[in-house]
Amino acid sequence: MNSSFARPVDRRFLLAIGLLVLLAMVAVAMLAAPARSQAAGNSKVSVMTRNVYLGADLSPGIAAQNFNELKDAAGTILNQVDQNNFPVRAKGLAKEILQKRPALVGLQEAALWRTAPCGSPFIPPQATTVRYDYIQLLLNQLNRTRPNYRLVVSQPEFDFESPANTDHSPDHSCDINARLTMQDAILARDGSDVATRNPGAGHFDTLLQEPVSGVPVDVTRGWTKVDAKVGGSGWFRFVDTHLEAFDNQTSNHTNQNTDVGNGQVRLAQAQELVAPGGPARSQLPVVLVGDLNSDVKTAIKPGDGKANQALLQTGFRERSTSDPLSCCLNTAVLKAPGGGQVSDFDHKVDHIMTNDPQHVGLVNSAVTGRQPINGFWDSDHAGLFSTLLFH
Repeated sequence: MNSSFARPVDRRFLLAIGLLVLLAMVAVAMLAAPARSQAAGNSKVSVMTRNVYLGADLSPGIAAQNFNELKDAAGTILNQVDQNNFPVRAKGLAKEILQKRPALVGLQEAALWRTAPCGSPFIPPQATTVRYDYIQLLLNQLNRTRPNYRLVVSQPEFDFESPANTDHSPDHSCDINARLTMQDAILARDGSDVATRNPGAGHFDTLLQEPVSGVPVDVTRGWTKVDAKVGGSGWFRFVDTHLEAFDNQTSNHTNQNTDVGNGQVRLAQAQELVAPGGPARSQLPVVLVGDLNSDVKTAIKPGDGKANQALLQTGFRERSTSDPLSCCLNTAVLKAPGGGQVSDFDHKVDHIMTNDPQHVGLVNSAVTGRQPINGFWDSDHAGLFSTLLFH
């Protein structure tokens, strides 16, 4: 075609077309923005609570009426710790965690056992030779092939040392000094998608007090916390705790010089968690995990559910399963076979809870560690795992 007969393109026509295209692009962006915003604002966060069992039944030590009985009890306890072989049990615990890969893990009874030669000072506790460091042994297994988990915060709690008669000699003589330091801890999955800040820890004001060989001893308990963000979840508070287990008598003496009924010490500790300034009181959504030694639905005797009920009354909601149940093996030595059976798991004391039901929901929950592995049960408790949805 001869160019002389071509009509010139109207610039106003081109401008109109361009404007229409621009408007269409803006409309598409506006329609897509809510979808992107909604996707970014919904994030799944997996968490776990794991009581790893300190390794022995402490009842003989608590019941000791004199120094000789205490040395004998300490020997029995230390022998049980050796029999329960945490270096092996740590392999099973690590397998539980690595299979579920929770972003955050709350540990209870992550004991540190240390020793010293007989004749060494033990009041206050001073032994330094490490026999078993549960946190480090577990981290070693978790990170055996590559970095998987890191320690965020740990808290030393009940700390006690005594000469121990480990060979059960009739003269009650010392064979070694044994020191137990109870610890709670929080682990975080290694990786850029799990961010943490503001770690902290503390002890409860109200404690059980036991007369050990005639000397009053406070059973120190406490909590650990950290603010965390997992993917697009936004920041939230993660709190791990272990409430009192031995206030299960009709009368229990406290460090406040009061005598209270079954479950009253752990009730006071639960109330401290959610009181103004408490670790589970925050402008952020709170995820509370741990061994509460309490449950309203599976209480065995009156008073067992008081701590759990107090948390529910302050707005916390359960975010873990009760099917199957997760507590507890009826044995001090976890060697299998013979050391406990799955039917022993007949109630619930471990919990995963949240205080913001409008913005944090439960996707799914599971129980781990209800079968022995490597010749041992991983713990006398089973583990609890939950996937939470943050809106």
